[in-house]
Amino acid sequence: MLLQIIDSFLLNYNVGQALLLGFVVLTLGAIPLGSRRILGINFVVFGLIFALTPTDLVPVHYLFLGITLMVIGPMLYVTANE
Repeated sequence: MLLQIIDSFLLNYNVGQALLLGFVVLTLGAIPLGSRRILGINFVVFGLIFALTPTDLVPVHYLFLGITLMVIGPMLYVTANE
């Protein structure tokens, strides 16, 4: 029953939108930790996920989001004071 509810919810969205939701939730969860290194790692990992997701599953603008996150992530990691 629970899987049917989840399936009927996810049928309305594509893979990119589900990944974007996961990125937003994990980023909001990492902000209270106050660590830019964790945010940088989060950005790089999701950047790789967005960049490596096949383009037949998601629109092409998620590829550009992935490239952007892979550029911003290392900058956050390097500029951290920890």
